[in-house]
Formats: sequence, structure tokens, C-alpha cells
Amino acid sequence: MTTAKDLFIIAMDLKHSVGQGDLSLALAGAELIDLIGAGAVAVDGDRIVPGGQPTLDDRFMGEAAAGLTRQAPYERIEDWLWRRGRDLSAAYQAALEENGELKPQRSGRLSFGSERVEPVDTPARRRAADRWKEKEPVLAALASVVGIDDERSDDERSDDEPGLDDEAVTTVLAAVHDAVMELEAVRQRRTIENAAFANLWRGP
Repeated sequence: MTTAKDLFIIAMDLKHSVGQGDLSLALAGAELIDLIGAGAVAVDGDRIVPGGQPTLDDRFMGEAAAGLTRQAPYERIEDWLWRRGRDLSAAYQAALEENGELKPQRSGRLSFGSERVEPVDTPARRRAADRWKEKEPVLAALASVVGIDDERSDDERSDDEPGLDDEAVTTVLAAVHDAVMELEAVRQRRTIENAAFANLWRGP
């Protein structure tokens, strides 16, 4: 299991509407955090520095590692998120459907594109649910960035939670947050521009 796959499953399993663009950026961040954990990369300032080449059993993790920039000055984390994140949520959905881990959704809680889907009751889904129930800090932080609340009060949360004392992980989480905020700003700007264009044609 990977953090990205857990995040995707949680995003579909809970009653939250998550934008594909936001989720794709968070999935790219989750992959990068797992690559850090596997020793495949390190973070130097805002750059991703390739490390060793460990065996990665997960297909998406392998693709992410293969796409690393291996020449100085290396790739900025922000640039990685936008490049790797392009259509990433759709790719995860297609892979899970192909593996029989998703099924058409009858009750209809989340919509990814025109098709409503939900996770099948698999060991992977149960592991993701257990990780979410345990409020694993990295998963909870990524989910929060895309608008999925872990339902704890502020008093129950701690900046010193295990897993968030890693400077590299914290740097990636901050970059994901900034990228999602930038995407939202782009959406708002387009909405304003479209409204202004419509008013122009509507006339006084």
C-alpha cells in the first residue's frame, strides 16, 4: 500500500466532494513523501534530489521514481507536483477499476467525471480505513489540504505529531498546500473573467 492509494480510497469512501485537480496534486505529494520514506529521494531546500534506486513494488511509485530529474539543479517540488500531478487522480481511478477495486456507486456520494464509483471491500480498502481511523498524521494532513476533515478538534491536533517532525515531509506538505491554493486562485480568476465576459455580451 502507498499513501497515495490510501488517500485516493479515503477520498472516495467519505462523504466529501474533492476536485480532481486538488486530489491529483495531493496524490503527487503523497507519492513524493513515500519516495522520501523509501530512500529514493531527498529534499534539499525546494529541490528533489534523487537518492538510491530501491525496489518499488507499486506501479505508480515506479513511474514516479522513473520520472525523477537526475541532473543538477534538479526539479523544484512545486514543478514536480504540477508535472506529476497532471490527470493523476484519473490514472488512479482507471488502475483501481482495472484491478476490480472500484465498482459503480449506487448511493452516489462522490462523482469523478460522469461516473460515480466507490471502493470495493478489499484488504486495501480496510488498510486505508484503519490508517484513517488511527489518524495517521501524513494521510490526515494531505486529506485536510483537499478539504477532507479528520473531524478532530483543534485541541486534539498537535503540530508535534509523529511523522510531521520530518523536515522533508513538512516541506512537501507545505508545497502541496500552496499548489492547491494556487489552483483555487486560478479557478476563481476564471470565474470572474467568465462572468465579466457574459456581462459584456449581455450589455446594459
